[in-house]
Amino acid sequence: MRYIFALAIGVTASVSQAQTISEDQIRAAVGPIDTAAIIANDSHDRNWLNYGLNYAETRYSQLASITADNVGELGLEWSYDLQSRRGVQATPIVVDGVMYVTASWSVVHALDALTGEQLWVYDPEVPGEFASKGCCDVVNRGVAVYDGKVYVAAYDGYLHALDAATGERVWRVDTIENRDMSYTVTGAPRVINGKIIIGNGGAEYGVRGYITAYDIATGDEAWRWYTVPGDPSKPFENDAMKMAAETWDPSANYWEAGGGGTVWDAMAFDPDLNLLYIGTGNGSPWNRHLRSPAGGDNLFLASIVALNPDTGEYVWHYQNTPGDTWDYTSTQHIILADLEIDGEMRQVLMQAPKNGFFYVIDRTDGTFISAEPFVETSWAKAYGEDGRPIENPAARSKDEPFETVPSAYGAHNWHPMSFNPNTGLVYIPAQGVPLVQSTDPGWSLNSHQPMSTMSGLGWNLGYLFNVVAPEATPFGHLLAWDPVNQREAWRAEYVSPWNGGTLTTAGNLVFQGTADGRFIAYNAATGETLWQTPVTSGVVAAPMTWERDGTQYVTIAVGWGGVYGLMQRATERVGPGRVFTFRVGGMAEMPNFELSERTELIAGVPYDPANVEAGLANYVSNCLFCHGVPGVNNGGAIPNLGYSTPEALTNANAWVLEGAGIHNGMPRFDTHLNDTDVQKILAFIQGTADAVRGASQ
Repeated sequence: MRYIFALAIGVTASVSQAQTISEDQIRAAVGPIDTAAIIANDSHDRNWLNYGLNYAETRYSQLASITADNVGELGLEWSYDLQSRRGVQATPIVVDGVMYVTASWSVVHALDALTGEQLWVYDPEVPGEFASKGCCDVVNRGVAVYDGKVYVAAYDGYLHALDAATGERVWRVDTIENRDMSYTVTGAPRVINGKIIIGNGGAEYGVRGYITAYDIATGDEAWRWYTVPGDPSKPFENDAMKMAAETWDPSANYWEAGGGGTVWDAMAFDPDLNLLYIGTGNGSPWNRHLRSPAGGDNLFLASIVALNPDTGEYVWHYQNTPGDTWDYTSTQHIILADLEIDGEMRQVLMQAPKNGFFYVIDRTDGTFISAEPFVETSWAKAYGEDGRPIENPAARSKDEPFETVPSAYGAHNWHPMSFNPNTGLVYIPAQGVPLVQSTDPGWSLNSHQPMSTMSGLGWNLGYLFNVVAPEATPFGHLLAWDPVNQREAWRAEYVSPWNGGTLTTAGNLVFQGTADGRFIAYNAATGETLWQTPVTSGVVAAPMTWERDGTQYVTIAVGWGGVYGLMQRATERVGPGRVFTFRVGGMAEMPNFELSERTELIAGVPYDPANVEAGLANYVSNCLFCHGVPGVNNGGAIPNLGYSTPEALTNANAWVLEGAGIHNGMPRFDTHLNDTDVQKILAFIQGTADAVRGASQ
């Protein structure tokens, strides 16, 4: 079931019968929220008014009632069932005792923050079939609040403005400029100077990235800035696009594949400089040999770009990964801070993107200050004084497989990091997921090619993966990083990659949830583990903290998923998604958790062994990045088919060709697969499960 309460909610909200906060109280709290109020909250941090707490996105709270001395007394105050079974990536927003949090499928929940009681729920009714238009789960990172409204950018690309008191929709606008393309939206919007700003995802599918600002009152478009140039035979939108076009090779008609560069997460804002900073994504296709055969930096892929938030005009840029060919997006968290470097106070921005280097950039003009690897890197060994990477030539091989370290999963993905000005440290959810990539000789734009990774769902990568086995091993750790001296201060090791985002506080604490289903507090200066508690699934979202009536609370949304979490897990606890709120002395009972029922490898489905190899080719091009390799593990948020029931496979035509699972996000494949193809896929699944079983005996 997509939602237990699916029939109870629609374009208007369902309202709890026991509402404890009046609509007038909510309007009094949220009505005055504007840019000035978000800035003013910096003086105390009692509320959490922006995705990253403040416009600098530091995720550092000045609240200090919970300290290294008493954090061990944290107890559960309340938990709330989000009734979701897919990834939960949201950071809740709290305004004077009212909490707004999103679940998977972009469903918004308004809660009494003191009790966890539901006030209203709003379902934007994202069509189930839309799940196949995104690479990385039907997730949403949260809402924005401003001028009495709650804004959510839904997975299907519609931006919704809701009455903060009732959840009723005020307006809705379509942010997707071309619905023939596979655009999605997973990020949290930001509101700056009366404009709500949102980007989109979809670079894997062949789209052109852009970011758009809308009027908060009407939803009218205020400005739009594209991240990559369009067809050079047509007029460029602005001088920045004309400049960018000089860095692309037009011989491959890059604009037909969109170019990529989607702005699907990172944003930060400096009110004094009046600059909006955005991070841009990977190319489309990933492989630069296919996208821009003669080379070139391909601006503004994998870049940090500064824009005027009032007009959308380009101000400056810094490109982290020139000519990206490894899916090294720069959409990861951007933090603004003032640091003393070489005896001089510098206004900087900091980023630890996928490519494994930690960057310190002058945020006034984009001047490169430093970049050092925070994990092992094989694609480049260092950065020169010119701010460009010193690359390993083998990393761009057209002919030979290369183990990219970090891989496309990133040394740090979207999971937010945080910066504590007292310790001077940045707390990074660092990781490694091994992959070997090699040019895909069969790639063709927007066409299904057996063995071409996920091409049956419209992915345009231009790479094959793991044609030889990787040598690296997976890892995940919490990394405390000194950005001035560019070196590690301490780390906490985990059993798996894909751990949650971080929060740090003036109480000398760092909080983080883990892939194996724990919520942990550390000493921010030393890394000593001070407190931990189990939760109902693996955690990917970041925690937040807030205060009401002199009491400090810590809240985290829990629900395993995301691109890695779709097919891998580190705990058998499987949810459902929940919100947990803790305080010192909390006495509520932890809710029961559910365990995975996928315990037995599938057996007994008849198949022709001669079909296994052909089944592999179609499995790779249609199933791999959702269902994983059959039998290697029992799956993440989506089942591993090697642990299916025999009935699931014998009824495969209903799922694959007839759309029986569309409501849950499982697409139908009858446009390019037939019954014979399905039987070959089943042969691969059962044959692989049999091989795994035999190897273990």
